[in-house]
Amino acid sequence: MQMAGTGTLMTQSRCDRCSATGPAHDFVSAGSDGTWRVLCSRCFNTEMAQFADLHEFEHPSFAPLRLRDVDDNNHEFHFRSLLLGDQLSLEAFELVGDDEAAGYRFQILGEANAEPFALLARLVQKMKRALSMKHLNDDAGSLQIAEMTLRGRVEWNGDERVRQPCVIVDGRRIEWDDLGAMLLAFEAWQFRLEMLDPSDEA
Repeated sequence: MQMAGTGTLMTQSRCDRCSATGPAHDFVSAGSDGTWRVLCSRCFNTEMAQFADLHEFEHPSFAPLRLRDVDDNNHEFHFRSLLLGDQLSLEAFELVGDDEAAGYRFQILGEANAEPFALLARLVQKMKRALSMKHLNDDAGSLQIAEMTLRGRVEWNGDERVRQPCVIVDGRRIEWDDLGAMLLAFEAWQFRLEMLDPSDEA
């Protein structure tokens, strides 16, 4: 079974398997043999468990969680668990409007039979570590890189006419041109760009 995007800009979705409706961030577009369906995460996990012959798998579900960042700002995180063969992916993300791609986002991977709350505890620790760091300073409305390291996430900028990304740093969207303007403060400096899997520690 293949999995596509999760319909981040939709308010509600309906599952093609169980007909349940819910927020779009809890649904995935899944396909096999050229046929694509929209499935809620529970139905997706049920089918993946059958495919992987995991008879005792139970779909984990967690309530939203609020955490504070280093500037004492509140961030509300929603969770999604997806069974990916012999691994369980647990994600935490903010919703900016209906968009799960615009704020903080975290992922951790564990064994398919891992204790869900132990996996959640690891993920929350990862989230707290990230929220305790600050990579940008706002100087009179002008964003500057706070120190020598910039951590973030690459996202599509939403414009089909322009093949250009944006980045998410400190849970805020930074346009590509704005990132370039910040980098000009380091003109003639060397840099190292390292790409990491979403489940890795940045």
